[in-house]
Amino acid sequence: MATTDLPSSTVNWQKNLFVAWCGCFLTGMAFSLVMPFLPLYIEQLGVSDAQALNLWSGLAFSITFLFSAIASPFWGGLADRKGRKIMLLRSALGMAIIMVLMGMATSVWQFLVLRALLGLLGGFVPNANALIATQVPLKRSGWALGWLSTGAVSGALIGPLIGGLLADSFGLRPVFFITAAVLFLCFIMTLLAIREEFVPVQKKDMLHARQVFTSLKNPKLVLSLFVTTLIIQVATGSVAPILTLYVRDLAGNIENLAFVSGAIASVPGVAALLCAPRLGKLGDRIGPERVLIAMLILSVLLLIPMSLVQNPLQLGILRFLLGAADGALLPAVQTLLIYNVSNSVAGRIFSYNQSFRDIGNVTGPLIGAMVSAHWGFRAVFVVTAAVVLFNAFYSWHTLRRQPARP
Repeated sequence: MATTDLPSSTVNWQKNLFVAWCGCFLTGMAFSLVMPFLPLYIEQLGVSDAQALNLWSGLAFSITFLFSAIASPFWGGLADRKGRKIMLLRSALGMAIIMVLMGMATSVWQFLVLRALLGLLGGFVPNANALIATQVPLKRSGWALGWLSTGAVSGALIGPLIGGLLADSFGLRPVFFITAAVLFLCFIMTLLAIREEFVPVQKKDMLHARQVFTSLKNPKLVLSLFVTTLIIQVATGSVAPILTLYVRDLAGNIENLAFVSGAIASVPGVAALLCAPRLGKLGDRIGPERVLIAMLILSVLLLIPMSLVQNPLQLGILRFLLGAADGALLPAVQTLLIYNVSNSVAGRIFSYNQSFRDIGNVTGPLIGAMVSAHWGFRAVFVVTAAVVLFNAFYSWHTLRRQPARP
């Protein structure tokens, strides 16, 4: 039985959803604006050796997720005490300041520390999810969270394109300042447009982490959803390090390799953008647990043929279909979390889920790189399929024990 409180009738959750979507879009775009040229910026900061450049680039990419995983539970607890809107404001303003400092960095060590601080001060998307989850009517939560998830996805899709154009036009450092301006716009928009009715909770009345889980009606289910989130991100990230090389292996040394690889990398996001709200709506009708299991199984059935493709077109089609499945997975997990937590601990539960997601973002590429180094590119898809298949059975086993909802 759902324990989520009823949303306040005086809060316009539809307006909040739209503004939160815009905020997720802007933060998603801001983060991805700088990703295409991170190695170039690190090279500009004085790292010239190819092996060292690869190492520093990998560290700069992963350290943000690592520190985000560490910080998320703290910010989630603060959100449950002080409210979710103030966490959105903190995140947007904090990231804007860090981006300005990144554009002023003079050494790779400074840049690495700032990337870590970016992870510590981030968290706009999970707090937006928690805000909307505690306001939207339960019967529309799948659709709302599915639609909200498209904000960050679409921002991340357009970000690299805009970032590349800006870097070519103005140079690398100005892109960080432009990104800071985008994040500050997100701060202003959130400040003026988001509305939240929240009664602050005294620190002495806050539950400790162990008490948060013992207060849940089905803590094992919630923990299994965290694991599912982690595996979803592992499966998504495992292919990232080898995708361009795999495309080259399939197509040969074609002149437009970067464009073809970029297109194949982007098509899952496009599919998720198109399908997530529709599959979220389907989850509201037939149950998010059914959508979750079905899409996990579909992911397995799509990953295995990816190890057998003979050309980039076949890979692109399969990745588009995989993106449609992936677009339903995280919203389904978040909807199930809503059904099983109360408003008083929602911020922390969503932040714990974000921590598991960040850990998946760090470990996925590492697993993909190690598997490809030992057994080749095609083995990455087979191993990823096996991991997702385990997740499907694990989730099914846990969800079938879930008490029926009214």
